[in-house]
Amino acid sequence: MSKTILVTGIGGLTPRSITTIIKENHPDYKVIGCDVEKKAMGFFMTMKDGKKLVDEYYICPRCTDPEYFPWIERLVEEKEIDYAFVQPESEIVEWGEYYEKNGEFPCPVFMGGKLLSESLRDKSIMADLLEGTDFIPKTIKVTQENPRFEEVESEIGFPCWIRATEGTGGLGSLRLDDISSYKSWLFINAKIPEFTVSEFLTGRHLANEMLYYNGEYVKGASLECAEYVMANTAPSHVTGNTHFGRFLNENRINEFCDSCIKYLEKKLGVPAHGILSFDLKEDSQGNMKVTEVNIRHMAYAGVMAHVGFDLIEDTIKIMEDGNADRVERDQYHHYEKPYIFLRDVDVEPIILDGEEIFDDPKVRF
Repeated sequence: MSKTILVTGIGGLTPRSITTIIKENHPDYKVIGCDVEKKAMGFFMTMKDGKKLVDEYYICPRCTDPEYFPWIERLVEEKEIDYAFVQPESEIVEWGEYYEKNGEFPCPVFMGGKLLSESLRDKSIMADLLEGTDFIPKTIKVTQENPRFEEVESEIGFPCWIRATEGTGGLGSLRLDDISSYKSWLFINAKIPEFTVSEFLTGRHLANEMLYYNGEYVKGASLECAEYVMANTAPSHVTGNTHFGRFLNENRINEFCDSCIKYLEKKLGVPAHGILSFDLKEDSQGNMKVTEVNIRHMAYAGVMAHVGFDLIEDTIKIMEDGNADRVERDQYHHYEKPYIFLRDVDVEPIILDGEEIFDDPKVRF
């Protein structure tokens, strides 16, 4: 039976990737996209078959605007929307608050409650919750008004890593080598009010996407972010978009992330529910540290779906069934091949069976 799905924040990379997989898996489904930006790319994109990415699109109020939920409620009723993929983290938090006030969402969605969402969205709150554990690097919160110069130098030390407490894509990220570079960075990023400063980690950048249902860890899979799109355009050389990545079959990554979630569940007194996406860095000894937990699908969701780990389709099953009975239990997903992927601006990701092709003498002169 055909369904009508709302995808919010359709201008973003991840919502566009999700919509592509929905269209591939369910060509008869109608997708409505919304975004606060009138020039959102998702409004105007087409699929490989020439069809529009979204069947209808609308400019919506910002989620903090009093008109946002009345607008959403009218859209759900008039367009007979069956369920929604809510992707911007700011919207997820607002939808969680809507649920607390009304006892229901505007339409079926699959996301965690407000407390867990708020705690993970703000990296400084997450750092406070995990303080004193082995899950995170040494971290302190700083603001423009209270830069804590002495504590940064004595407690964290140089080199260290600075980034904004909210947002993705490495917002405000940079390696700092001394107090002078720290002061300069605060001046350059004067419009960002709050940062976290943490120990500098030299190992691999890992990512892990996991599905929880009412406290049950259902499935998860991981990858390595090896190189970044347009890395030279960012002072940190980290842009948040991976150019070259490896899919990994390392159970210890899933075990570590699930242990972290179980710790947070106990600390907050709430069950994990929804999609949780980890960013991790290894230190020089290979010990993993959590740098970020996103409360939504990550940008690699579409690429992962194409190599056998499709949390987008699983999310659809949960929203359509009202339970996770049809979702395969797969806590330590192993890919069939040592897949790698290449991504860039304005092109579809490329998936290869392994890295051997880079050593093929036929591609060398």
